[in-house]
Amino acid sequence: MRYTYKSYILAILLIGSFIIEGCQTTRKADYHYENFDYMLAIEEYQEAFNGKEPKLKGAQRLADSYRLTGQTVKAEEWYARVVAMPEADPINIFYYAEALQSNGKYFEAKTQFQNYAMKAPAQAAQANARAQAIDFAMKLMEEPPSAIVVNETVINSANADFSPTIYEDGILFTSDRGGSPANQDDKIKDPGQYGWTGRPYLQMFYAQRNEDSTWQVPTIVDATLNNIYHDGPAVMDSANNTIYFTRTNMVLVKQKNVNVDPTSWVKKPMTNEYINRLEIFSARRDGSNWTDVKPFEYNKVSEYNVGHPAISPDGQVLYFVSDKPGGQGQTDIYYSERQPDGSWGQPMNAGPTINTAGKEMFPAFDNDGFLYFSSDTHLGFGGLDVFRTRGSRTTWSKPENMRMPLNSPKDDFGMTFMLNEQGEQVGYFSSNRESNNGTDDIYSFKLLSNAVLLVTTLERVQTPGKRSVTQPLSDVRLGLAVQNSTDSIFAFTNANGEYNYGVMKGRTYELSGDKLGYLRQTATVKIDTTSLADTTRVTLIFDKSAINTTIAIEKIYYDLDKWNIRPDAAAELDKLVRMLKDNPSIKIELASHTDSREGHGYNQLLSERRAQAAVEYLVKQGIPRNRLTWRGYGETRLVNGCSDGVECTEDQHQMNRRTEFTIK
Repeated sequence: MRYTYKSYILAILLIGSFIIEGCQTTRKADYHYENFDYMLAIEEYQEAFNGKEPKLKGAQRLADSYRLTGQTVKAEEWYARVVAMPEADPINIFYYAEALQSNGKYFEAKTQFQNYAMKAPAQAAQANARAQAIDFAMKLMEEPPSAIVVNETVINSANADFSPTIYEDGILFTSDRGGSPANQDDKIKDPGQYGWTGRPYLQMFYAQRNEDSTWQVPTIVDATLNNIYHDGPAVMDSANNTIYFTRTNMVLVKQKNVNVDPTSWVKKPMTNEYINRLEIFSARRDGSNWTDVKPFEYNKVSEYNVGHPAISPDGQVLYFVSDKPGGQGQTDIYYSERQPDGSWGQPMNAGPTINTAGKEMFPAFDNDGFLYFSSDTHLGFGGLDVFRTRGSRTTWSKPENMRMPLNSPKDDFGMTFMLNEQGEQVGYFSSNRESNNGTDDIYSFKLLSNAVLLVTTLERVQTPGKRSVTQPLSDVRLGLAVQNSTDSIFAFTNANGEYNYGVMKGRTYELSGDKLGYLRQTATVKIDTTSLADTTRVTLIFDKSAINTTIAIEKIYYDLDKWNIRPDAAAELDKLVRMLKDNPSIKIELASHTDSREGHGYNQLLSERRAQAAVEYLVKQGIPRNRLTWRGYGETRLVNGCSDGVECTEDQHQMNRRTEFTIK
């Protein structure tokens, strides 16, 4: 519903002008089209074109009607016919590309964006940017899933249901399924259907969730929060005492030649003296009732729209969306700070990190203080995508696309969050991904990741004259599972020996890596909950499993004339313990070496004691003794030139005081 309710909610998304030539179709169809009654126009155009070949004007108007009501499959079909007509304006190629992208046809969409860039040089930068965004989307599709998503079919209707917010024992959401509040004044006239969609006006509904996770039948909210025209979406403050919600308002304007807002309830004849604008209202809870309904101090319906309220976790900042002059683009996210007297301060733009030349809307906060919002301009899959950022006011981290399946080629928006019994981030959001008529559904989700685990796989290579070097090892089969769980997510590292896993902060994971011809490697990884960084890095170093391969153990050093295991050596031997447990079929020989100081006999005895000490340490850690042998080499295998009579530093001598293992 990119051009229906999301158009309505911000009330500024009416496409300003249509370049249409030719003359065809009935006056009745044109009348509905020119008065923004697109569903009625579609019916009339279909009837007029039945069995006939449409001309450009009628075909484009029907394609536009499908586009503006979110019927992307039909829009694609009719824009394909329009762009084949020699007289068609190039803008139709752009709309055709958008429809293809919304329908997941990325390669075809990219071709059409590039075609539009050639046909409309003045718009080439925009078109080429959209083509590049498609490359990004296809790459993003290779990333692991971000969540488990379920369509809440029990509470969804055949009409539009969207923008849920946590409310009492369930959710409050916006819908055009129809109905009148029980306490509504009977004298208020029913406004009828909304001509743009051919469905009732938007109202707020409540769905209560039972203890067994089933839903009760949604009921319409009382008339305090629902007017007879468009109402919603809404958000509760953290104390659940105040609700902030969006409401439309009709304004009589003196200016001429202004676009009539698509949500106007003024009936025909429509004139450009009326415009519909959005406002934010608040209401205070009084027991089970809502009272003291009042407008936001900075509503200004005579000039611009204000809507989509969201409250910061501390309740001190109100975020919202507006098309007020001076912003970054079509619609921007703004904020207003609570003043000592409880009022709201002058609104400020949230800045260019979030806001773009396009549309940013539907802000919301999760339990960790992340801001989520939807955008049609930040790189994504198409339509509105959900993004996440951390910060406040004008300072934000780079927005992160929430990936599939939270996002799709169509519109995804309106998130709300809560914690389940296991402390996991769960919630609800809206999407029209499964709709052919532009309507939205409400989906539940459970996040699979709020952080990234970057795994790097390296091969350790022994080189003449050096201890060892490492190089990227590609195509390693990785397995990741939550600790004490048997469900693993498998993947392969890329050419750089890397792979990004989506993970949850605070959880501990078991990571494994396998590749034919190499020793298996594993690691236990705990994802930090306090770090500002969203990425945890882990490196797995692989050694070849060929017989008689000698591998130097890093940092197995000894103090001069000593053979006891130092703490730094114990940490490295623990890695060897893990490797031996991960590869239970191999046997190894541990070899210890000394530097050249002292006599040969002394060094030989010292190296044997050091090798034996390492073996005893491994046995104490649970490695069977029959898998281990040991040998001391004294000073016979120096790794550098520090032999008898050569002056060397302590660090150079220490390189020779080492332990290695050989696969036997």
